[in-house]
Amino acid sequence: MPIHTEMNRRNFLKLGGLGAAAAWAPTSLFAATPKQDKHEEAFRTLSFYNLHTGESLRTTYWEQGVYHPEALDEIRHVLRDFRTGETHDMDIALFDLLNDIRRKTESNKAFNIISGYRSPKTNAMLNNTTQGVAKKSLHMVGKAIDINLPGFELAHLRKVAMMQKRGGVGYYPASNFVHVDTGRVRHWQ
Repeated sequence: MPIHTEMNRRNFLKLGGLGAAAAWAPTSLFAATPKQDKHEEAFRTLSFYNLHTGESLRTTYWEQGVYHPEALDEIRHVLRDFRTGETHDMDIALFDLLNDIRRKTESNKAFNIISGYRSPKTNAMLNNTTQGVAKKSLHMVGKAIDINLPGFELAHLRKVAMMQKRGGVGYYPASNFVHVDTGRVRHWQ
């Protein structure tokens, strides 16, 4: 014996209302979203320790879609050329890259800064005295940083940085740092 269900006007309108709501809802409501810490979705925080000046900084530079100018200035200051004291605008994409690297490492420790911004004068001096320093280094335009992460293996930090595929990654194990930049995707050691 077949079972018959009766569709009355009220049930028909309920189904129609649900269908209309589904059609108007953003598709992101129905997409599978990766599990993320709610704090990470709303905030981007970076920590630095400048090995040359002894300065530390922990700052939230992005919150709910907004970059904070004061925090960006603080980061720019701690990443300054320690030899000349000069600061320079830094590429915000570099901060976002560092944030993603930090999240992938699951570390709450501060990045050790070996080199952030370099003035043309400092870069020229290093180019003449140190092997591997580019004449037109991205450090001079605020798009590069040399870092390590205490307690995190340098080779693994390099691998995490390379997995981002968002710029250059240089590996300098003898000097204990990884170079990351927001230039074209490439890598070297």
